[in-house]
Amino acid sequence: MNHIRVIPFTALCLAVAVGAGCPRRAANSSIAPPNTEVWLAPEQMAAAKLVVEPLEPQPVGGVVVASGRVTFDDLHVAHVLSPVTGRVVKIEAQPGQRVRKGDALAEIESPDVAAAFSDLAKAQADFGAAEKEANRQKDLFDVHAGSQRDFESAQSNYSKARAELDRARKKTRILRGSSSNRSNQMYTLRTPIDGEVIARNVNPGAEVQGQYTGGTVLELFTVGELDSVWVLGDVFEMDLGRVKAGTACLATVVSYPGRVFRGLADWVSDTLDPATHTSKVRCKIVNSDRALKPEMYATVTLPVDRQVALAIPRSALLRLGDQTVVFVEAGKTPDGRLRFERRPVVVNEELGNEFLPVLRNLAKGERIVVSGAILLSGML
Repeated sequence: MNHIRVIPFTALCLAVAVGAGCPRRAANSSIAPPNTEVWLAPEQMAAAKLVVEPLEPQPVGGVVVASGRVTFDDLHVAHVLSPVTGRVVKIEAQPGQRVRKGDALAEIESPDVAAAFSDLAKAQADFGAAEKEANRQKDLFDVHAGSQRDFESAQSNYSKARAELDRARKKTRILRGSSSNRSNQMYTLRTPIDGEVIARNVNPGAEVQGQYTGGTVLELFTVGELDSVWVLGDVFEMDLGRVKAGTACLATVVSYPGRVFRGLADWVSDTLDPATHTSKVRCKIVNSDRALKPEMYATVTLPVDRQVALAIPRSALLRLGDQTVVFVEAGKTPDGRLRFERRPVVVNEELGNEFLPVLRNLAKGERIVVSGAILLSGML
């Protein structure tokens, strides 16, 4: 985006035709202009080559530019944690390695493995005993040889044993097939998806916490595909109404100057960040050469419909301290010189490129200095 020009703090004086000098005070006049005005004779205007145009509605917009960052397509990435607590004894997969669903990533020695299968065996034995006792008490109760109290107690114990067996089975379900030998307390951590090992955050000998223990859990491996990535852009509230899902998007990153990554904005968030008052827009981009890496900063450009608004060329704007100013033609002096008034204005610098929408302090039809304003500034 072009920047508004900054006025140098040096005195500028326009040299014009014979004897013009600095126009703050005419040779044949004792009247000096106010501190915010410059008065020029017609010949001085011609020498300065000032361009003055009326302020009119102009087409503005056309694009919305947002900052963003590259992320994984979360449908094609898995953050692999350990379900058991233990010690890593062997690494089976390295970063950059291609793996298929079910391939081994690491071997973990964990007492949780032996304990889980031991609990299952005990639950199976308790369930068998409770089932037999429940059947025996039922037979006795049916022939009026046993009490109803004993029969109901046996049924209750049977229900409890069955529930405990179900719990033990569910607990070992994630371990079954991962341990080649139940007695050696080894657990094989496997990838849940096909993909590439993008990151490994553990080394042999490291102690890891099980994800079901409630402690601090470390992500051991990241497995995913980078052939397609997301770029999440932050769209300001004032631009949100013009950004629609399904529009094309362009992304650039500092790592590849001049290269444009093309994609599709397939989702716009329905909520705003309370701190920045921005909304997320998600751009899906094909990344077949793996140039885009997760967490890269990106600039997102979204084409939108242009709109017509009262707008001023960027070339007319000057920065004076913390103010943005323009020079406005304010009529003539009694001796026929043209008056140019320096006026603070407010424009929308986020919307537009060549022309910026005017928000305050200018009206339609006012004549604005669109070229040469910096010379007038030096005459004040």
